[in-house]
Amino acid sequence: MSDEQHEGEREFDLLDRIDLLIATLPPGDALRRELLDLRMEISQREEIFVEARQTIEKLEEVIKKVTSPANRIGTFLGSVAKDTAHIVVGGADYYCNVDPRIPMAKLKKGTRVLVNEAFVIVGDLGFEAAGPVTKVTEVIGTDRLRVGNEHGTQSVVLQRSAQLAKTAVKQGDEVRVDSNYRMALEMMSAPGSHEHYLDNVPELPWSKVGGQESAIEAIKDAIELPLLHPHLFAKFQHATPKGFLLYGPPGCGKTLIGKATAYNLTRQLRARATDTDKDVREYFMHVKGPEILNMWVGESERMVREIFATAREKRREGFMPFLFIDEAESILGTRRASRYSNILSTLVPMFCSEMDGIDSLNDVVIILASNRADLIDPAILRPGRIDRKIKVDRPDKEGAREIYRIYLTNELPYDGALAKEADHIGDAIGKLIERFVDWQFAKREENKFLEVTLRSGRKEILYRSDLVSGAIIASVVERAKGMAIKRAIAVRAGLADSPGTIPDEGITEQDLQMSFQAEYAENDIFPPTDITEDWLKLIDYDPEYVVKIAPFHPNSPRPSNLGGVI
Repeated sequence: MSDEQHEGEREFDLLDRIDLLIATLPPGDALRRELLDLRMEISQREEIFVEARQTIEKLEEVIKKVTSPANRIGTFLGSVAKDTAHIVVGGADYYCNVDPRIPMAKLKKGTRVLVNEAFVIVGDLGFEAAGPVTKVTEVIGTDRLRVGNEHGTQSVVLQRSAQLAKTAVKQGDEVRVDSNYRMALEMMSAPGSHEHYLDNVPELPWSKVGGQESAIEAIKDAIELPLLHPHLFAKFQHATPKGFLLYGPPGCGKTLIGKATAYNLTRQLRARATDTDKDVREYFMHVKGPEILNMWVGESERMVREIFATAREKRREGFMPFLFIDEAESILGTRRASRYSNILSTLVPMFCSEMDGIDSLNDVVIILASNRADLIDPAILRPGRIDRKIKVDRPDKEGAREIYRIYLTNELPYDGALAKEADHIGDAIGKLIERFVDWQFAKREENKFLEVTLRSGRKEILYRSDLVSGAIIASVVERAKGMAIKRAIAVRAGLADSPGTIPDEGITEQDLQMSFQAEYAENDIFPPTDITEDWLKLIDYDPEYVVKIAPFHPNSPRPSNLGGVI
């Protein structure tokens, strides 16, 4: 029995004895009153003693907390025996015991654990929510990753945590690491690194690409035949091409042809595939050349490696990757001539080495697009890398009709007089397009656009129809729609308070002519300066033979002298 218990019993006995003495004394006895006062004083002192003892106990608990050693936080690396765990604390490894109240089976690889002063795991804190982020440079087996510098210096090999074990990780990905730098905990999405990827290509059958029959036929022969008939190419030992170049003036459908190639090719592959390969899908990667250029050393090369690594990874996942690089001359230009020569001196060789790592179209379909193919480095365009060069010309008269027919559909509203020209609306639209295209391609004075002076002294006149493109045609149709809408709004507003029927509202031939005039008058699609180099991107002339380019003005009978000698 403790001293406190003895003391409490003594106090209890004392009060009881005083109560017995008081009971034996008569009520009027003076000693009885003194005993009552004494009992009250002893009771009050007892209460003060109890409060003091409770205060001392609280202070002892506080002193124990502030003087006891802190628990450590470590990372659980795995179990080595039934009750023995492998942990790392502060960079040092330990084999330690586990509190029986914590099931070993519930501890996951990479989680934080609470360790007491005896290095016994006494708590499970779950996965760390913060930590350094690093880049994966190599995937080693199924449970290890090499991270750090891409050139090998300051690299570290990490284990995968439980939550990263089943995640597909590839070179170039970013992962979050625990504070002890032993575990890769979480895959991080690099902001903006995949903004140029387009997973799903819109529905683009070849019928929606107008005015480019020769280019479409060439792209089918170059890309579709090797993939659709591989046995014939193997029988004739014909090398499968690896890359393609689409070159021509802007706005003529190079990007559209690239997307249509991805859509039509994968659709045919799905139709001809076996039951186990019917889920093949296209993965269209639209990379704009200037987006790759970066002022930081090695960053542009890293992006090129990441793009090709992503394409290979998608191929392993069952996709058919299409790598479409627009404005290719900006990143793959001649290394001596470009103003980014310091970057291109390493970027072009890096691109060449990545292309050399691709066997054929069966891995990745590479399509380059450029307005100036003559500015692309010859090392890129040599056979074995870019095997086919396909010219995308401006649409001729027949091609312009096809493009107008794509945009001027039967569902659009047209002027009421148009329906009277034919029994079927499609025939009426065809007659409208025929008349408008004839008017557009007429060799009239007002349609003169450029005068090109060659080194031989000969001068050639280019008309507006010589610089037409699919983008211009689409813009002309959109302008005509806008004019028809404004006219319909005005008509409805004028007849809002008048009875009767609102007249027919729709696109007229005059809307198309006015839109065509406005498109060239605003001149947004043509160079605003007198630099001949800018105009050479739009016309199909060899730059070596051009001396001067002088645009015509509508109010001037002679062309203005805007050209320069190159």
